[in-house]
Amino acid sequence: MPFTKINNKMIEAKVFPGQRVLSQRGSMLAYSGEVSFTPNVMGGQGGVMSMIGRRIANEDTPLMTVEGQGSVLFGHGGLNVHVIDLAGDSLYVEADRLLAFDGSLQQSTMFMGSQGGVMGMVRGQVTGQGLFTTQLTGQGSVAVMAHGGVIELPIAPGQPVHVDPQAYVAHRGQVTNKLSSALGWRDMIGRGSGEAFQLELSGHGTVYVQASEVKL
Repeated sequence: MPFTKINNKMIEAKVFPGQRVLSQRGSMLAYSGEVSFTPNVMGGQGGVMSMIGRRIANEDTPLMTVEGQGSVLFGHGGLNVHVIDLAGDSLYVEADRLLAFDGSLQQSTMFMGSQGGVMGMVRGQVTGQGLFTTQLTGQGSVAVMAHGGVIELPIAPGQPVHVDPQAYVAHRGQVTNKLSSALGWRDMIGRGSGEAFQLELSGHGTVYVQASEVKL
């Protein structure tokens, strides 16, 4: 189910019978047609065990199920919105950045160490993103929220991309991510550049970066 971008802070989703959209609770701005909004007590897809896993991993942002026939406008807090279309691959994103996503996508949580070993876990702790992140897989659209606009940077083999941890939004593809450090003596005495830590993403894929160093 594709989303249509109305402007930088608002998207439109067409809802049809037999299909559904999951969105952050309270993010509906306006709608037309016969549409219902139901709190999703499971916090997303995958049943009870998946819900328990997300709660343990702190990736259980409140969601609602949108069903019926009509058109719904979504937005939240005046944040910028960026739409990502998946074609059978996976998107890795923090749950609190999800504005809405196609209800047909499979939702799960991923242990940060799976894509970066020990440094992946360190990355989660240092950036405040925790040890887990949300994984969405399949064919469909995902709308994520960010401060400022979002750009897509390609990641090619042998050409890793370094991102400020607070500016990181999401990534997709066969990517290894870890925390890298350029900590020097100047940083130790408070005369550094302020860029002592970065996320290093290597492999093949795309990283999404927001135009701000303010985390949601």
